[in-house]
Amino acid sequence: MTKKQKILSAIAAVVVIIACSLLLWWKPISAQMFDWFVADTLENQLEQTYQPVRQTGGEQESQEPSVVMTEPFSILLVGSDQRKNEKARSDTLIYAVVRPMEPEVLLISIPRDTYTEIIGRDRMDKINHAYAFGGIKMTMDTVEHFLDEDLDYYASVNFQGLVNAVDALGGVKLPIEKDIVNRDPNHEKFTIKAGKPIYSGQEALYYVRYREDSDFNRTKRQQIFLQSITDQAIQLNQIDQIPELLNIMGSNFKTDMRPQMLTGLASQIMRGGDPKITSFTIAGEGEYIDGVYYDVPNEEDLEKAKHLIDQWMSPQGPEPSTDAKETANPVNTEAQSKVQ
Repeated sequence: MTKKQKILSAIAAVVVIIACSLLLWWKPISAQMFDWFVADTLENQLEQTYQPVRQTGGEQESQEPSVVMTEPFSILLVGSDQRKNEKARSDTLIYAVVRPMEPEVLLISIPRDTYTEIIGRDRMDKINHAYAFGGIKMTMDTVEHFLDEDLDYYASVNFQGLVNAVDALGGVKLPIEKDIVNRDPNHEKFTIKAGKPIYSGQEALYYVRYREDSDFNRTKRQQIFLQSITDQAIQLNQIDQIPELLNIMGSNFKTDMRPQMLTGLASQIMRGGDPKITSFTIAGEGEYIDGVYYDVPNEEDLEKAKHLIDQWMSPQGPEPSTDAKETANPVNTEAQSKVQ
C-alpha cells in the first residue's frame, strides 16, 4: 500500500468513526438542541394553548410543573367537529395513558355514538353530545364516569387544527391499500386514493372521519393516524418546526398541561426510544332507542378497557396481553361511509 493509499484509508476510517458516532448520539444531541434552541420559544407559544377547565384532577394551579415526568399519567384526547362559532361535538374521544419513562402510550378509543350517562345532564345519550352540552369539562366528567377511571389532563384539537398540523409537518403517511370513497348523498363527497406516499391534512381528516355502519373501523383509523403523525412529528428534521406548528394551530389546540410540562415531556421522549403505541377499542352493538341510533358498549370490552388502564397506571406497568395491540394493521374499506 502506497503512502497516499494509507492516508486515504486513514481518512476513510475517521469518516466512518465520526459517522457512527453521530448516528449513536444523534438522538441525545437533537434533544439537547431542543432544550437549548427550541424549548423557550415553544413554551411561549404554548401559553396560548393552556386552558385549565376544572380545579380538581391534573396539575394544581399552585404547583410548579415538573420538568422530568416519571409517573404514568392519563390524558383525554378530544377531536371536535367545531367549525368557526358553531356548536361542537366530540368527533374523537381517546382515553390515553402515557408512561414517560418507557416511553409507551395506551390508547383506549371510545366510539362517538356510545350510549352512556351524560354527567351534569342526568340523562342517557351519545357520549359525544357531552361536549356540545358542557364543553371539555362535561366531557371529562362523563368519560371518567363511563370508565370509572380518573383523568389527569386533556388535549383537544378541532378539524381545522388537524388539517393545519398535518400540512405544517409536510403531510402524513397512511397505510391506505384501497381507495376510500364517500358516496353518502347527504354529506361531503370525497375520494382518498390508495398507495400515495404522503397524504395532505384534508385527506387525513377524511381518513379519520370516514365511517361505515359502525364506528369501530373508524376508531381504528384514528389510532393508526395518531401513530403515523407521531412518527412524522418526532423525525429529527421536524424539531425546529415545532414552534411554527403550534403557531399555525393557534386557537385550534387547547390543553390543561402546563407549557413547561409539555416541553419537558418532549425532551424526555427525544432522549428515549421512539414511543410505542398500544391501542384498544371499546366495541358496541348498534341499537335504536326511541328512534335514535346508539352504540351500546360491550360490557366485556368495557371491563377490559378498565383493566388495561389500571395496569398501565400502576408502577409495575402492563402485562403482555392480546387485549390490546400495537396499531400496525391498516384499516381499509370500500363500503359507503356515514360522515356527520
